[in-house]
Amino acid sequence: MKCLNWLLASSLVCGLLLGASSAAAQRAACSEVDTEALDWLARMARSHSEVAYHGVVTLQRGDDMQVVQVARSLADGYSSEHLTRLTGQGAQVIRSHHPLNCTHPGERLLNLGDRVDPGDCGLAGYYRFQLSPGERIAGRQSVKLEIQPRDMYRYGFLLELDKETALMLRASTLGRGDKVLERFQFADLSYGEPLEPRQGMETIHPASHPHPDYPAAGARLTVPWTVSWLPGGFTATDTVDPAGPRRTYTDGLAVFSVFLEQLPRELRPGEGLARLGSSLSYTRGMHLADQPVLVTVIGEVPVNTARMVADSIRVAR
Repeated sequence: MKCLNWLLASSLVCGLLLGASSAAAQRAACSEVDTEALDWLARMARSHSEVAYHGVVTLQRGDDMQVVQVARSLADGYSSEHLTRLTGQGAQVIRSHHPLNCTHPGERLLNLGDRVDPGDCGLAGYYRFQLSPGERIAGRQSVKLEIQPRDMYRYGFLLELDKETALMLRASTLGRGDKVLERFQFADLSYGEPLEPRQGMETIHPASHPHPDYPAAGARLTVPWTVSWLPGGFTATDTVDPAGPRRTYTDGLAVFSVFLEQLPRELRPGEGLARLGSSLSYTRGMHLADQPVLVTVIGEVPVNTARMVADSIRVAR
């Protein structure tokens, strides 16, 4: 896909206009919040540390369908999880001994609590929420939570939560015109102690969980850098290392990362773009303090958001 300069310029102008009226928009957004919907969102966030389960899920991204066995156990203040892909080349991902009292930035943003007021309505300033009865999924009755973006910088979501535990039973990521970009859904679900990881799988990936204050892995840059523009509501998930190679941001529902790599020589002008469902990888070459660098934005945001983030990278002062 080619980069259209007029499209980027119009996005920047629109962003300035939206920023000028953000205070009024925030006040209007807070006045129409469905507090019951936000309570369900907070319950969903807490369910990850309160519910042990095992089951089978399907993940559909365009024409690609994957089937995965998932499980979570809880014991002695820790959770352990494993995911086993049942289609294609078999693989497992295992994460052990994750502290239950470790609250991630995204979870804090979902737990809005009493912050919905004229001064700070959290996620409700960037999304509209609507709650309605859901259908049966994996034999469980659900509650449907529709989440629509208030701007063009993020996607919408349709979440269906277990009426009893608030565990997410189905999640659809919605693009323009409510087009389903990808869908996660339980096909089978049981609560209680999970199954053991499968034996004989070809690949096992132990999932690491670095402390947010630890520097990101990778070659440090000689020039400190900063991302000078973010969509409203996005915040860093870890301590920002001015010369680190990676920054990760979330608004509680969507996540994206920015990677910077110094190059030994310049690249030809242009950009690269790859998509899979709601996830994209956007790359472009640029100069930072006369040093050629490669910028990569990976995450669950529209392509124009990725372009604007990449275009905003500056030398840190």
